[in-house]
Amino acid sequence: MNEVEELAKLDASNLPPLRPMALDDLHHKAGKNLYLELGVGPVLHLLSPSYSVLQPGLNESLTWFVTHKEAVLNYLKDVLIRDLALYSVVLTVNSYFVEQNHCLVLARLRERDSGGRRYEIKYYTHAPMELLTRYEDKIYIGRNFIDLLNPRRKYFGIREHIASLRDQSDKLVDRAEDKLKRPLEYKSFFQEIQESVAELHGECASILESIPPVIDFAKVGDRDLIDINAQYRSINHYLIELHDEVGEFENLLRFKMEIDFVRYVTKYKKDLTNLISFFNIKINGCLAERIYAKK
Repeated sequence: MNEVEELAKLDASNLPPLRPMALDDLHHKAGKNLYLELGVGPVLHLLSPSYSVLQPGLNESLTWFVTHKEAVLNYLKDVLIRDLALYSVVLTVNSYFVEQNHCLVLARLRERDSGGRRYEIKYYTHAPMELLTRYEDKIYIGRNFIDLLNPRRKYFGIREHIASLRDQSDKLVDRAEDKLKRPLEYKSFFQEIQESVAELHGECASILESIPPVIDFAKVGDRDLIDINAQYRSINHYLIELHDEVGEFENLLRFKMEIDFVRYVTKYKKDLTNLISFFNIKINGCLAERIYAKK
């Protein structure tokens, strides 16, 4: 991917205006200390919060980009932090690690074949003093998705997360042959996880078809809101089942000392943990609050 090339095509004046938004202390500080990782061809380049290129070094296209497209970069960072606050709990549930690192957050963007519009972002945190000398020690805290031309997310952004879980499970299978010492020994685990992911994806698609993409709380009645809440809770139940299966697999891999592979399973479980927390806090939690507030 070439995120710099795609972002360079954008004109900040043509991007949707963002309404003013009050951020809590955690998200505000993370926004001030947000580093970006953007691809120029196959090479990822790390940009400081002020857009200095820290590694691996400047090239002609990157130099032009950071010089002429600061407004696009500012808009991008605003969208990233707003989306973390509205449609994610990545910073909230990882606040201990983030605050231990003085709210230094790294956002690694991957463009999703959308003409520079949609991105998947992997988030990390790192100790500031060792960022460049021990970059490989960064801590993965989660992922999220943005659409620069439509900041408002349908279904709370759930479809993108479920599709990502399916893609990641396929990648786990692909990596197994190279990374596992005895891949056939774990065949049943891969099969169970793949079946659970397929069931999650199918049930989620069916459930989302039956509920509104965006909830207008002023127009939705109590009974409908209770039903919507129950539908989202059903999706969360499938996530919990998958999380338990992945956790069991992770424990076995650690016991068997499959060090080269287990880190990918741990990251997958992290995404599941974050998504379950997102349901509990931002979806079912907020919907339940709305329901009882009407009583």
